[in-house]
Parts: sequence; structure tokens; C-alpha cells
Amino acid sequence: MKALAAIDGWPVGHAAAGIVTADGVIATRGEVDRPFRWASVTKLVTAVAALVALEEGTLELDAPAGPPGSTVRHLLAHASGLPFEGGDPIARPGHLRIYSNTGFNLLGRLLGDAAATRFDAYAGAEVLAPLRMARSRIEPDEPRGAAAAGGYGPLPDLLRFAAELLAPRLVAAETLAEATTVAFPGLDGVLPGFGRQSPCDWALGFELRDGKSPHWTGVRNSPQTFGHFGGSGTFLWVDPVHRVALACLTDREFDDWALPLWPALADAVLDEL
Repeated sequence: MKALAAIDGWPVGHAAAGIVTADGVIATRGEVDRPFRWASVTKLVTAVAALVALEEGTLELDAPAGPPGSTVRHLLAHASGLPFEGGDPIARPGHLRIYSNTGFNLLGRLLGDAAATRFDAYAGAEVLAPLRMARSRIEPDEPRGAAAAGGYGPLPDLLRFAAELLAPRLVAAETLAEATTVAFPGLDGVLPGFGRQSPCDWALGFELRDGKSPHWTGVRNSPQTFGHFGGSGTFLWVDPVHRVALACLTDREFDDWALPLWPALADAVLDEL
């Protein structure tokens, strides 16, 4: 697809992008075999691992977790009141949407404990291996935390994961549908890099486009679009209305350079499709 040629002019050292539809991977561009750091795109893998554990009975969404009054559901939805990095809670559970690596890393530890293994091993066995993401890994010693940001791998593996989000096999379609519906509606918060949003809707680990503005997806994306972007200049979104997913990996930290380029690429892809 011609739209993907836009990444050739991005101010990054290395990049790869690909598109998945119901017909599979329909286009790729760039250094597809190069491993990249996924950063917070890892949270999507963590969310799916949590859904697998939920269906297995290993994890319960409404089990207490984190600060008093918080549950696993709160941790997944960034509504536990825990801060971005470390420290004590800064809000009561269910009152603000506070994007929290702390909460996700706690979730990873809880999941590992419940499954009697490390989180990275569980995610590898229950998500990466079944999806044949053989060149990807969750780094247990990632400084930002394995569950929050420990993913590494090349584009083809991430596209396999995107295909799973379009047509789930690891969990029931009904489970994924619930997990991509807003949790704790109406909470205000800050979408990192894009400012305060009212409301700042989030699902169970999946960030929702809804009516957010500005946003890192395109204006042509449906409000039902879900996904995540990462501080390493990466993103993955899935538009269930248009039945398409777009993944992009780069080696430049997220900053102002991405603000106009990511939405423009999304709109160009949807226009061309």
C-alpha cells in the first residue's frame, strides 16, 4: 500500500509498519526483521495474558489488588489511584484515570504469583508461543517493568498479535469485546503526550479512541478503535468497525515528532483501504 511509504520520511533511524485485515497481513514496509523495543505496547500483551488467566480461573477481575478498594479491574483500567511510577496512591480507586506503569507491574506480579511462575514466563507460554511470536520476548529485567514495558520483537510477530485482536482465538470473542469496552466510564485523566481528556476512556488494558481529541489515531478511525502506543515510538491500533489493524515500530522515543505523523498515517491507510 502506498500509504505506508510515509514512514520512509519519518525523522527516525529505523522503522517498520504493517497492516492486517480479515485477509491477513496485506502490506508491510521498512525493516520488518529488525527487533524493536515495544515499550508500552507491551501492555496489550499483558492485557491478553490477564484475559487468558481470567478464563482459566487463575485471575478474578474483581479480586482486591493494589490500594484499599482497588481490584484487578482497576489496575487494568488505570483507575486504581496508583501513580505513573512508584510511590503511594494519589487518588481514590475509581475516581481518576491515572496512567500507571506501577499498576501494570503490580498486575504482572499478581498474575505470576497466581500462576506460580514469573509473569514473563506466563505471557510467553500463554500468548507469545500460541501465536507463533517466536522472535519476541517479555524481558523480565526491563527497568520500566516487564508487564508495563518489557516487550521486544520484530514487526511480523506484532502483526500476528494484531490479527489475534481482530479475530481472537486465545480467548472468547465475548471476553475480548468486554475487555475493549470502557471500564469505569466518565473518569477524567491525562493521555500521555496528548494532554487532559474529559473523559479519558480506557478499557481493560486497551486505550480507547472514543471521542478523544487530540489523539494518536486518525480522525477517520472509528470511536471503537482500541490499542496502545509506546514511549519508544511504537503503536498498535485495531479498528473493529473497519476491520483493520495498523502496527508501527521505530527506534526514536515518542515526542512531538509523532503527534502529526501517526494520525496522518492512520487516515492515509483508511483512505486507501
